[in-house]
Amino acid sequence: MREAAIVIVSALVLSFLVKTFLAQAFFIPSESMEPTLEPGDRVVVSLLTPGPFDLERGDVVVFSDPGGWLPPEVAAERGAVQGAVVGVLQFVGILPRDAGGHLIKRVIGLPGDRVRCCGEGGRLEVNGVSIDESAYLYPGDAPSQAPDGGTFDITVPPGSMWVMGDHRSASRDSRWNRGGPGGGSVPISEAIGKADVTVWPLDRWTILSDHEDVFADVPDGAPGYGASAQRSAALVGSSS
Repeated sequence: MREAAIVIVSALVLSFLVKTFLAQAFFIPSESMEPTLEPGDRVVVSLLTPGPFDLERGDVVVFSDPGGWLPPEVAAERGAVQGAVVGVLQFVGILPRDAGGHLIKRVIGLPGDRVRCCGEGGRLEVNGVSIDESAYLYPGDAPSQAPDGGTFDITVPPGSMWVMGDHRSASRDSRWNRGGPGGGSVPISEAIGKADVTVWPLDRWTILSDHEDVFADVPDGAPGYGASAQRSAALVGSSS
């Protein structure tokens, strides 16, 4: 009995340490990242990006709602005991966290990048280069669809990122929030981590691609907005 208790406690401690410092599981609630991620998918998110590792264009990132992106959260109906058990298991990392207060999108622009829609062939442009997003864009969707037609031209501020869902016609993202602080860009300090693997359902197990080839020809953005500034922004987030 004592040995079993030690094993259980050790497993919980190890799970908590992994969840705190290395990786965390998240539940996908909506269709905004289809076809890459579907409602009900579970993903493992690396907590080392941003931080020791920099975000890259094309990364799929989980971040806290920067303010007003999500509708008011409706709490799940659970009994007191069930709620407590679920809360503890999510806290130590055994159960995936739901997306309450969090969003998951693809990074299109980094600090100093000029992101514009639309350029040649109706595609997005990043630093003057037209990018082909057909590898991950939802079939039938245009590169940008928003209430004003989806046109925009923005330089991503220092310490921020421009994010968009792969299912453009069903995603509330940077395009929809250009009237707020940062012109729709999200502070990197709000990033939880980079989604690396879909682990559930088992038939959808896959390593998530950052589609680096899509952005291979994109030059660096404005000077002074680079990796060191990104790390500083991530450190601010980790200390808050």
